[in-house]
Amino acid sequence: MDSDFQSKSLEKSDKEALFGESDDLRVGMEVSDESEAYQLCNTYAFNKGFSIRKGHLRRDSQNKVRQREFLCSKEGFQVDEDLCEAKKVRRLDTRTGCKAVIRFTVENGMWKLSYINPVHNHEFAKPEERQFLRSGRNIPSVRANILGSKSDGSIRPAKSHSYLGKEFGSDENDGSTNKDLPNCLQRSKDEMIEQNGQSLINYFKHKQMEDPNFFYSVQVDQFSRITNYFWRDGRSKLDYDCFGDIVCFETTFRTNSNLVCSPFLGVNHHWKNISFGCAFLLDESAGSFIWLFETFLESMGNKQPKTIFTDEDKAMEKAKAIETVFPETRHRLCNWQISKNATQHLASHCADPEFKKHFNKCVLDCFTEVEFQNSWDDMIKMFNLESNSWLKMLYSFREKWCPAFSLDTFSANIGSSQRGENTNTIFHQVSRKTVDLVCFVQHYEQKTKKMRFTELEEDFRCKNAMPHLRVNSGIFKHAATEYTVKMYSFFENELMSIFGVRMVEVGNDGNQYIYEAIEEGLQRVYMIQYNSTTSMISCSCKLFESMGLLCRHALKVLDFKNYTSIPTQYIVKRWTKGAKKGIVVSNEFCKSSYRKAKSAQSLRLSELMHEGNNVFSIGSLCDSGTRIVRQKLAETIKLLESDEETTNMLGSLSKVDDQSVCDVLLDNGSVESPSCDG
Repeated sequence: MDSDFQSKSLEKSDKEALFGESDDLRVGMEVSDESEAYQLCNTYAFNKGFSIRKGHLRRDSQNKVRQREFLCSKEGFQVDEDLCEAKKVRRLDTRTGCKAVIRFTVENGMWKLSYINPVHNHEFAKPEERQFLRSGRNIPSVRANILGSKSDGSIRPAKSHSYLGKEFGSDENDGSTNKDLPNCLQRSKDEMIEQNGQSLINYFKHKQMEDPNFFYSVQVDQFSRITNYFWRDGRSKLDYDCFGDIVCFETTFRTNSNLVCSPFLGVNHHWKNISFGCAFLLDESAGSFIWLFETFLESMGNKQPKTIFTDEDKAMEKAKAIETVFPETRHRLCNWQISKNATQHLASHCADPEFKKHFNKCVLDCFTEVEFQNSWDDMIKMFNLESNSWLKMLYSFREKWCPAFSLDTFSANIGSSQRGENTNTIFHQVSRKTVDLVCFVQHYEQKTKKMRFTELEEDFRCKNAMPHLRVNSGIFKHAATEYTVKMYSFFENELMSIFGVRMVEVGNDGNQYIYEAIEEGLQRVYMIQYNSTTSMISCSCKLFESMGLLCRHALKVLDFKNYTSIPTQYIVKRWTKGAKKGIVVSNEFCKSSYRKAKSAQSLRLSELMHEGNNVFSIGSLCDSGTRIVRQKLAETIKLLESDEETTNMLGSLSKVDDQSVCDVLLDNGSVESPSCDG
């Protein structure tokens, strides 16, 4: 009997080793059918960091399977597209000609592993990226992580308590129940703000214990009552260091306790929203905005953005605060809200296509101040709008919304339109359905996690795929190598548009050339200056200054001069795949059974973060100190990557079966490089 028990235990342990505990395959391993063979190879591939697909299938004379190969998903090369076939979506090219293969031979009904080529010609996915491996999605634990991270995260009042219970261990920890909610709605708003405020501060203290780089601040009035709040986590500081040149500030949302919800958003290298922090304001006075902007600036290491977008509401108060706190920053109004408000103040005219054409030209399509003034005067006279008070107010702020006044300042060319609209979709749901500020913050954190998950997914796509080039030439290849997929699509559009640009040389003094360019079907003339010695080039459309990408007019000149790559000075790092290069981040997916180990890990993380901040502060005092810290950080990363226990732990975290994404390390604070320590 002991022998039977031992054999069954060995059989069970062998099966566990086959499907999840072993990172290596061995020639001679046997499984019972093709499904188990695929599962074995897929688990092995996931642990290593690559995806697989089925390859050659050979049959014998009786049509029985004799041999099956499983290939790396990057095997071979993409077949050239049929140019005559119209496609709405062009797939990215993920193939690299990888020769890695796993071969099974079927003998006597058993599938025997007969050959392995483990050599790949590409990088493996990092542990936090493995959830995006295509074949890995067939592994149940990975599918659960993806579903959890893509959940909407909206918190309804009835569900907010259970959500907090998950975070703190039980529903009782936040001091309220579902039965208390109706009574809570009947309290005075001052009382609710005071009680919610204390709960919120307690929650912020809890977050600060988890994330030493978590920052929060409150403002009190003359009666020592809390009036305004601001908070941001450690990852927001890191993101601001990389993408803090553009900030979108919104004040269009209010909680049921009548506090103004004011998120700070940015735009990352994938043209996606990222979060820099959030605030609750009691009012929209200039004093509140000055306190908030000063607090935000302090939390971000006193680095001022190049451009800050705000909505039109309380424009005077915001303008005063921005001039006071951000003297080096260009203030822009949100074009999306201006267009929206136009439908309210000019309802009868907005139905007229001719008026919309003139209005949109003034708001979006004027490149010089003279052109704007002429267009504005024509619109006012044509539609008899001399006495319209809203247009008078709008005209007084023309420097803050008309592109003709700000083309020389970097703004990512976003106009803040999609940012405000998306933010409204994110926050209006919870702000109108709950009075619990902690629940609102929890909802905000969920949405922030979703933004960060999207960024991680886009990073994985950029790392493992290349856009399919429309033209197989050097400058296309160079752009596809440097830029993210989204930014390459913008650049490709400009590059393809050079065929519609007509150019003539109008000046030449040896090294300095001057060209005039006109786009087919348009009358506007663009002036391009090019220096053949320094490869410096500029265009009067100022797309590079405002967007960070070369325009079609400048690219026309470079093409004429036979350039096969983009001059290095015109590749802006914030739009490249390496925009966050050198920044150490981790991503963790866990389950409830992991929480005990997580508490110990949080303590270790807290100690390391405090020690690291001290090192970074000392190192940042001078260039030589910064150089030493960077060198030692690079050495540390190599040591961690070669440490078996560390790599095994990172790999196992990605396989944990959970129904939701929880305690992401990025939200618990990121280890920052000295260049991003602020």
